[in-house]
Amino acid sequence: MSMRDGIFTTVAVALSGVAVAGLLATDAYSQAAGAEARGLKALSMQVEMRCDACAEEAAGRLAVAPEGDRQ
Repeated sequence: MSMRDGIFTTVAVALSGVAVAGLLATDAYSQAAGAEARGLKALSMQVEMRCDACAEEAAGRLAVAPEGDRQ
């Protein structure tokens, strides 16, 4: 039983390596990484714009918040 589990594990690791190499060889990986980077930049810009609009409100909330809730 242990020998069979070792063979299945070896085959699964080999197939996973081939699948990852195939993914990296295509352009799909670089396109997905680029889309993720653009999405993260857009999200951070939205958060930054909203924080600029409510900076005074946030300062007032932090002053009233209990000590354990401050971040």
